[in-house]
Amino acid sequence: MFKTRLISGIFLVLAAFLTISCGGYVLLATLGCISLIGIQELSGAMKVRTENDRLLEIVTFICAAGYYLVLPLGFERWGMAIVLLSLVVIMSVYVFTYPRYHAHQVMAAYFGLIYVAVMLSFVWLTRELPQGRILVWLVFFSSWGCDTCAYCVGMLIGRHKMAPVLSPKKSVEGAVGGVAGAALLGCLYALATGEPTWEYALICAAGSLISMVGDLAASAIKRNQEIKDYGRLIPGHGGILDRFDSVIFTAPVIYYLGTILL
Repeated sequence: MFKTRLISGIFLVLAAFLTISCGGYVLLATLGCISLIGIQELSGAMKVRTENDRLLEIVTFICAAGYYLVLPLGFERWGMAIVLLSLVVIMSVYVFTYPRYHAHQVMAAYFGLIYVAVMLSFVWLTRELPQGRILVWLVFFSSWGCDTCAYCVGMLIGRHKMAPVLSPKKSVEGAVGGVAGAALLGCLYALATGEPTWEYALICAAGSLISMVGDLAASAIKRNQEIKDYGRLIPGHGGILDRFDSVIFTAPVIYYLGTILL
């Protein structure tokens, strides 16, 4: 299992490096595809999709695709317009097919659009900032870097459970190690690229704290729905949401902290 997980992780890092280095429409299209897969996984977990009924899921797909299509025209004007219009569209499906769907399915569908598609799009929005070519990597230092550091420190000296009911294997010591490790990565990266050191360390530390919330939030949904993984797309890791749960939360934080502090 460890070997499979390691190989998959290497391919993920290489894929992330290539698409983020390219940026532009390559990165946007990649994030769009990842979002659609993530919405599909969440739809299955939250029972938005059933064996005989995929209409609500398909409508959510269309809304997510529309969001990514208009994103290059501007997030604040066109992106948010699609987000708000999507609520009207999804509620229209609820109304005109009543009582085909329950309220919790409709709310889960719209939640999936925001949680997966909109939140993940901040990777592209960060990449498009004036300093985005360098700044965007902090998203992954804060999420995947924190996760790796937290795992290593937790395995070595972890004693006190951070969330014993929700995630028994996570420790307070691991969490501290994850934040410290992410801050150190940000600091070293800033030194290597000639960027402001303390700002990058602070951004990574803040992002890593939020990334742990994202990780635990995804775990909470799985526990509520009594599933182990969201999918099986990535060998050794599970589905898209199993691997990108922390990135989803971290990307908006890095975007806004980058625009405020830098």
